[in-house]
Amino acid sequence: MINVKIVCVGNLKERFWKDAADEYLKRLTKFCKIKVIEIQEQNKYQDVNKIIELEGKKIIENLEGENYLLDIYGKEYTSEEFASLIEKETLKTSIITFVIGGSYGVSDDVKKKISNKISFGKVTYPHNLARIILLEQIYRSFMIESGARYHK
Repeated sequence: MINVKIVCVGNLKERFWKDAADEYLKRLTKFCKIKVIEIQEQNKYQDVNKIIELEGKKIIENLEGENYLLDIYGKEYTSEEFASLIEKETLKTSIITFVIGGSYGVSDDVKKKISNKISFGKVTYPHNLARIILLEQIYRSFMIESGARYHK
């Protein structure tokens, strides 16, 4: 069973985000071992570069396996292509890590460390919503690969 790790800056404060995330996390346990690592936002600093640097160090500490960064300039995938990507990765590695950066983005060090960049479109989503979209797409991927009707 593949291990899927989501490393994200910030936590889900509102109940509706937590409920949505919990539902997908529960559904995903049939297909993978999934873990969410929340990196504390460094909003106590005024200097944006300092914030990005500190968050970046914590992100890098949590990378393992094959890593993917959610990036507006990353490669866009259809749901079927994303499912195929996850399926191919399960043959190569035991861990897939997805990274969602903070409000100010991620450091150059993170961008250099993670060559795989994916995008869910050219629009910017709040980080809470990006996490839910990512969880849903990972779940959809497993459903597509299993031949379930969820995708339709």
